[in-house]
Amino acid sequence: MKMRPHHLLCAQGYSGKGYNPEFTEYMDWATEKLRGESNTEIEIVFSTDDFCDNCSRKMGNDLCKDNEKVKRFDRKVVEYFGIEERRYIYQELVRQINARMTEEMMADICRGCSWYPISNCRKKIPGL
Repeated sequence: MKMRPHHLLCAQGYSGKGYNPEFTEYMDWATEKLRGESNTEIEIVFSTDDFCDNCSRKMGNDLCKDNEKVKRFDRKVVEYFGIEERRYIYQELVRQINARMTEEMMADICRGCSWYPISNCRKKIPGL
């Protein structure tokens, strides 16, 4: 599964809502797999990913209607947690992120996200 850096946070906070039915269906499947299976391998990419493929905001490869904003979300995750474009075990990576996450970091990363005020991100990411 390919994931852009900020989707490491979105997958944890996802609670069954989405942009369209296709997106929600994919997110239901992906988050169940990520949360329920140990040793799930992911590939971090600094571009559109498997989550983006079903999103109505995707306009093309590495292009979103909110491109500047999502690139900033990704950049912040990379800066705070040293994420590289490579393969990881999802559970290990989110455990490392969650151990270091603070409320200030989360607010900085997610500033401008329309889902942040109404999502479960702050409830589901340990330490917040």
